[in-house]
Amino acid sequence: MAPRNQPTARQVRLGTELRRLREAAGLKAREAAGLLSSTSAQMSQVEAGLAGVSPERVRRLAAHYACADEALVDALAAMAADRTQGWWDEFRGVLPPAFLDVAELEHHATFLREVVITHVPGLLQTPDYARAVFSYAVPELPPSELEPRVEHRMRRRAAIEGDEAATYETVVHECALRILVADRRVARDQLRAILHQIDRGHTVRVIPFGVTGFAGASSAMLYTGGPIPQLDTVLRDSPHGTAFLDAESQLDRFRKLFRKVETAALPPGPSRDFVHRTLKDL
Repeated sequence: MAPRNQPTARQVRLGTELRRLREAAGLKAREAAGLLSSTSAQMSQVEAGLAGVSPERVRRLAAHYACADEALVDALAAMAADRTQGWWDEFRGVLPPAFLDVAELEHHATFLREVVITHVPGLLQTPDYARAVFSYAVPELPPSELEPRVEHRMRRRAAIEGDEAATYETVVHECALRILVADRRVARDQLRAILHQIDRGHTVRVIPFGVTGFAGASSAMLYTGGPIPQLDTVLRDSPHGTAFLDAESQLDRFRKLFRKVETAALPPGPSRDFVHRTLKDL
């Protein structure tokens, strides 16, 4: 089978976890390949996400690596078996791969925790709000590039809606609620949309401008829960694109950071009241 030209973030993650197990066992790629009657080049492709691997081979490798973590092995075997063709595949070749990777990650997430400072969370945005955000690109996006981005952002909400929706919590700074990315009508509709999602059972906490001791302006993140904590992932936007972080030390850091930011926010009830008052101010 020919190597994949562009593996997804999920495929890369499976390969990364297999490499971590191999390195923990003190084996070289060549030695691991020998266990499967394969080659070191093929093993390197698997560990880079460039080649697939069967659930049976995942379990065989884990056994040779003396991995006693059954929950981890089961989760990795399930990842290897997954052949989901999600709605995001419709955008392949239309949008940058990171858009598809984010949607796939959210689809498989067991929970979602988000911190936003300057923009309303993407999962809560209205079409007009999202269009205004994407329209601010330099150079300005033509309609053929703009509208697929807006549609993709709207369809991402499937992750937090429906019978199998993930639990969603977000901490939003007042800044994001008050910046007028478009006109006041768009702002009012956006705040109503947030109130609607709160009424649907999602947790939204607001950090008012007046809170003292909040120095977390750079703490924006999307923390996605995996089938086990070891397979959680953090997404952070940077000037160079979306970064997917999954090292255990990074996960531990952002778990703690989310809880620290959360303590600066109002409880859910007062946060809903805050959003409602902000709507009335407009």
